[in-house]
Amino acid sequence: MTLFFEDFAVGDLRNYGRQTVSAEDIIAFASVFDAQDFHLDAEAAKSTFVGGLIGSGWHTSAMMMRMMAEAFLLDSAGLGAPGIDELKWIRPVRPGDTLSVRHTVLEVKESRSKPEIGLVRFRFEVMDQNAAPVQEVTNWIIFGRRGQVPAPTFRAPPAPWRYAPPTAIGALSPAPGETRPVPLFDQLEIGERTELGSFTFAADDIVAFAQAFDPQRFHLDEAAAKASLFGGLCASGWHTGAVWMRLMVANRRRVQHLMGDAMPRLGSSPGLRNLKWLKPVFAGDTISYASTMIEKRASVSRPGWGLVFHHNTATNQRGETVFMFDGCVFWQR
Repeated sequence: MTLFFEDFAVGDLRNYGRQTVSAEDIIAFASVFDAQDFHLDAEAAKSTFVGGLIGSGWHTSAMMMRMMAEAFLLDSAGLGAPGIDELKWIRPVRPGDTLSVRHTVLEVKESRSKPEIGLVRFRFEVMDQNAAPVQEVTNWIIFGRRGQVPAPTFRAPPAPWRYAPPTAIGALSPAPGETRPVPLFDQLEIGERTELGSFTFAADDIVAFAQAFDPQRFHLDEAAAKASLFGGLCASGWHTGAVWMRLMVANRRRVQHLMGDAMPRLGSSPGLRNLKWLKPVFAGDTISYASTMIEKRASVSRPGWGLVFHHNTATNQRGETVFMFDGCVFWQR
């Protein structure tokens, strides 16, 4: 049965999904998108901020997306999400953890400008095998209304959960200009902007990510995508975010090569806010990413560490902003 906007009511509660995460899964994702020691090497991770191998937060989000898709989105008139109000990474995901999702409908509202659609606001909680939350996400999803939009006819076949990069993965380009040293926490300047570089989203790469984590028709099939709200094959929003992480880490590694042991240590991120997917990222688009420091403060929970807040943007080759969010990371003092 296809779910339309009218099938969601405030207070609805659902539990679904079951995915056990292996060390190989964690490393496979991190090797492409988040190549930090605590995501890549169990031995090296022991001496890091988190004390052992853990999954990337973007990996947890991508797995949540896959469980959502299989549970209800693929059998719905879902038309994508405009963004994320807030995302919290509450506990690390470690090898052997088994994840599931619980969602609660918080709000529903009809669109005033487009009577054929409505919006549903959810709280998604990713739980481990002990029913302890590891991630919480609050966001809106757009759904077509019954009788106003046709039920989707395309449904993706089952595919492996592990991301397998295609042979022709999109081109990664560092930002032009000289690599600059990273200052110590107390020397960080609010307002400083860092150009991270750019990435070209190839069609094969869009499909490969979607097959593993977001198998909605507009990310998988060109013909089905043309008939959708987006009008063409476009990248999953989580793919766009994971590429930001890939470029951020690549930039850090260039700086680390320059600074050696003088490089300040960074920890994990507790989450993000105000994430907006403003425009679709279509196959062939080249997206340039940048990060600006907006605030810093000492950490209460982690003596010797601070929290650095940053505003992040991504623009396409036409100069249009396609993606933005406010993030946070632990920074050694």
